[in-house]
Amino acid sequence: MSSIKSAKILILATDGYERSELRVPLDELKKRGAFVKIASIKEGEIKSWDKTDWGDSVPVDMQAKDVKIEDFDALVLPGGQINPDKLRIDDNAVRVVREFVKSGKVVAAICHAPWLLIEVDALRGRQATSYWSIKTDVKNAGATWKDEKVVTDKGIITSRSPDDLEAFVNKIVEEVEEGRHEKRAA
Repeated sequence: MSSIKSAKILILATDGYERSELRVPLDELKKRGAFVKIASIKEGEIKSWDKTDWGDSVPVDMQAKDVKIEDFDALVLPGGQINPDKLRIDDNAVRVVREFVKSGKVVAAICHAPWLLIEVDALRGRQATSYWSIKTDVKNAGATWKDEKVVTDKGIITSRSPDDLEAFVNKIVEEVEEGRHEKRAA
């Protein structure tokens, strides 16, 4: 069991991430003592989507192509419609997600971000949730979809929407402190 205070957490996102789904985990995990970095498929800053329009930006710490899975304890995938759709067509972003899933380390995806888990075939035979509009995608990927704030299956955490952020962050902390899970296919 490791403490959240010594955890190294990676957030993978690009332009169009749902603002609260990146900012809340970033701020809350840092507040609880975790070391958090943001990786993207581009350098500089990435711009959020804030409910109905473009929002503020956050600086990128590293590019997805440079991510070494062994440097981190967990991966957080914010949603929004634009962000995961852009990431799932990028080979470097997909590699990061696939390697985290294979490693047994905690992977947390909220809202539309389970699209990235679908891309690496990580949901087959698992329980998961997502934003309601991609429920069919999750089911077609072989998961049992549940309408719950947060669903965890062997270290893969999924949540529905910004309304579930408190439960999502709490579950990330709990799973990180629980430690690595059995290796999973991806």
